[in-house]
Amino acid sequence: MTTRNAEATRERILEAAMAEFSAYGIAGARVDRIAKNAGCNKNMIYIYFENKETLFTTILQKHLTRVYEEIAFTPDDLPGYAVRVFDFAISHPDLMRLMAWFNLEQKADSPAERGQVHDQKVKSLTEAQNTGRVGSVFPPEFILTTIMTIATAWTAANPFGPSLDPKSTENVERIRDAIFRAVRVISLEGLQS
Repeated sequence: MTTRNAEATRERILEAAMAEFSAYGIAGARVDRIAKNAGCNKNMIYIYFENKETLFTTILQKHLTRVYEEIAFTPDDLPGYAVRVFDFAISHPDLMRLMAWFNLEQKADSPAERGQVHDQKVKSLTEAQNTGRVGSVFPPEFILTTIMTIATAWTAANPFGPSLDPKSTENVERIRDAIFRAVRVISLEGLQS
């Protein structure tokens, strides 16, 4: 029973911390507010996570792992992959804000898995290019970065999406179709018909 209570407390802390960090970033987040919203003693946070940066990294890793599990990378269907990333990003604005804070503040270490997953995607793209399944005009790293940028451009965390044009997300199907077509052009560039 104690183990179950400890796990439930830990999960409440993670949930409260996700809300806090996605709203305020690492520097602006307050452990006191996280503890209050989690319904626990502030010391419990330090027992489970040692410090605020470790808590942030734990949350980031947890959610990135979820992304890796839910959105399979498919070099043979890059347009479909981009649309799935778009759908996930639009459905999880808190994670997109968390990523924006992480990139702005750079106070926490990047989870190791993030770099490994990126490297594996680049390797898969390179193999797809070498076998003629993906165009080779653009380097694989450029293709991957471009796909992720296009697919997440309409999230609240992007400075050029809805913040400049609040009506831009009114027609999600039109955006989804445009993302699909743009990534198809990029990924097929240089292939023989």
